[in-house]
Amino acid sequence: MSLNATIARVTDAIIDRSQGSRKRYLNQIAAAAADGPRRAHLTCGNQAHAYAAMGQDQDALATGRAPNIGIITAYNDMLSAHQPFETYPALIREAARRVGATAQVAGGVPAMCDGVTQGQTGMELSLFSRDVIALAAAVGLSHNTFDAALYLGVCDKIVPGLVMAAATFGHIPAVFIPAGPMPSGLPNDEKARVRQQFASGEVGRDKLMEAEMASYHSPGTCTFYGTANSNQMLMEFMGLHLPGSSFVNPGTPLRDALTVAGVERAAEITSLGNDFRPAGEVLDEKAFVNGIVGLMATGGSTNLILHLPAMAKAAGIQLELEDFDAISSVTPLLAKVYPNGLADVNHFHAAGGLAYLIGELLDDGLLHPDTQTVAGEGLALYTQEPKLLDGKLEWHDAPHETQNDKIVRPASDPFQKTGGLKQLIGNLGHGMMKVSAVAPERHVIEARARVFTDQEAVKAAFKAGAFTEDTVVVVRYQGPQSNGMPELHGLTPTLAVLQDRGLKVALVTDGRMSGASGKVPAAIHVTPEAAAGGPLARVRDGDLIRVDAVAGTITDLAPDFDTRTPVDDRAPGNGNGLGRELFETFRRSVGPSTAGAAVVV
Repeated sequence: MSLNATIARVTDAIIDRSQGSRKRYLNQIAAAAADGPRRAHLTCGNQAHAYAAMGQDQDALATGRAPNIGIITAYNDMLSAHQPFETYPALIREAARRVGATAQVAGGVPAMCDGVTQGQTGMELSLFSRDVIALAAAVGLSHNTFDAALYLGVCDKIVPGLVMAAATFGHIPAVFIPAGPMPSGLPNDEKARVRQQFASGEVGRDKLMEAEMASYHSPGTCTFYGTANSNQMLMEFMGLHLPGSSFVNPGTPLRDALTVAGVERAAEITSLGNDFRPAGEVLDEKAFVNGIVGLMATGGSTNLILHLPAMAKAAGIQLELEDFDAISSVTPLLAKVYPNGLADVNHFHAAGGLAYLIGELLDDGLLHPDTQTVAGEGLALYTQEPKLLDGKLEWHDAPHETQNDKIVRPASDPFQKTGGLKQLIGNLGHGMMKVSAVAPERHVIEARARVFTDQEAVKAAFKAGAFTEDTVVVVRYQGPQSNGMPELHGLTPTLAVLQDRGLKVALVTDGRMSGASGKVPAAIHVTPEAAAGGPLARVRDGDLIRVDAVAGTITDLAPDFDTRTPVDDRAPGNGNGLGRELFETFRRSVGPSTAGAAVVV
């Protein structure tokens, strides 16, 4: 089928607006590629330092004739998704030797667990950690002795930061290596039910802890479809993973075989061979459009609306919110994975997963089929799934029929005819809403405002019984300039309880929600943010506010709204404690949410 007209139009618009920046970027990486890795140009002392610890690989490194693969790892024990990476370097080095290559850990990058910091002060460093990860990866790769790079990362800010680094070092190939999701534990809907029971005082902390530990129970990615798993989807749609590698569980023979295959492929696509695939050419405009289509078709994380523009900018490509909205308008929702449904990512993978969805979207003309990927030419390669047969890794065509139509559906019979995200514009600013999990009767909310400057104040008001009527909860001064834009995930159970009591409830904020934001309508990432003098700073308690995901508007209906003076009602001390003072420079220089809330690109 020919390419959908809207997808073609949006792609052309991105190419046109990015023409100058993309040309400069491609010229830059072409010059770096022509210069080549500097191993051959290092002094003897430089080389001795670089290879001193490499034992049996020293001779191969010193001659400079074998591909040398740099490993950037986000391993730590704090993230269950990253704990499996502990053993990967040894596996990678051995796999590289078998194909005549070498591999070195070029550097580690920080990786914080948002699950630990949700609702805590540390969450105010979370978004900025993405840019720190890009910087840390750049330090590792700046030794300039690598023909390709392997990026070991999974979770929320880690993959976007690594992609920013891979684009910046776009003159060398980049293969992303996942670790896979943990096996299914307590069903996500049951976990959510216990959270709401705790929020309303029906159960104690002992029952809450029991439910949480039964849900997050072993190494591997959390199984709900939040930002971490949206990242993994994105890497396949954009061609940076090997096909079908995203959702294979850790500690399995197939997982290890895919890691080995990633090493072998990285060695094959360097400039030393005949299939050179530099990351900067893989990360082109079509790849980013395909990634946005995947985000919409799967009901993925709202955090990717922030990350994709920042990732694209590192590759000289300019994305705008209008691109997301237009692509969403023609992309059907083909997956129902928690919080958009009851299934987790393991169930999704078993039902056909990404290979099935990519095939459906290609057949429906919604994806660019002719992209360059690390696996080879064309996205059709990603309609195959890996199998380990008699110890040999092979790729076979995935089933052309859904294995469970309650989880994945064909494009001809989607869960919704349009994607999961909606652009909102009005006198309150420019924001987005994830509508894939919001019931249609809640797409339009008109109610009086209650204004807060942090989520703890909302919870306190809830416990005090202050919400007795339909309400639009406004939480301002949560943008990147104010406090680093922490996720307001802690509001989800509270607002869900109010909604379940029969109230019409919506959230409007210049902050962000978790990738697990669900059934409560939430206008998020509102720009300009309050700290920049944005309209949210003029909202007062009692204002009538209309949040309309059908018309795509967010409006304060107070007659004097536009003439009011902004109010800064933040509590003192913002920006100090638990390392926040180290990030003052970031808060002063960060860009707006609409451009990815980026510092370093």
